[in-house]
Amino acid sequence: MHPQSTIHSMVEFNDGSILAQLSVTDMRLPILYALTYPERVPSDLRFNVLDLKRLDFSPPDLAKFPCLRLAYEAAEAGGAKTVALNAADEIAVAAFLKREIGFADIARVVGQTLNETADRHPASIEEVLAMDAEGREVARHALGHQLAR
Repeated sequence: MHPQSTIHSMVEFNDGSILAQLSVTDMRLPILYALTYPERVPSDLRFNVLDLKRLDFSPPDLAKFPCLRLAYEAAEAGGAKTVALNAADEIAVAAFLKREIGFADIARVVGQTLNETADRHPASIEEVLAMDAEGREVARHALGHQLAR
């Protein structure tokens, strides 16, 4: 966790060095980059490095952020678990945005989907797409249980 929200990404290279991307705490900058990629267009979103007094980091609270814990678990397992995580998240977030479920229910839907997903590894894009469809169906089923509450 980085409470100052100044560093937006970091990449660690195999030699141990780390490259960090610092900028203003404003989502307009990454949106601008996404819309104009690969170009960099001028903006008035400036970060004064002299205002930077400290950078604090701490391990994330996985109890407070259950979806992050689920993402770590899926990444560790790989394969179908990562596909199911993405599929379930999309289904659950869409339901949240339609106000069908609460925010905390997103983690429950994703967790239930991961629990019901077999540990397999795709050998083709067709298998990835099939796993995605399966993950979405499991998430819809889990969502149905949430809506029945």
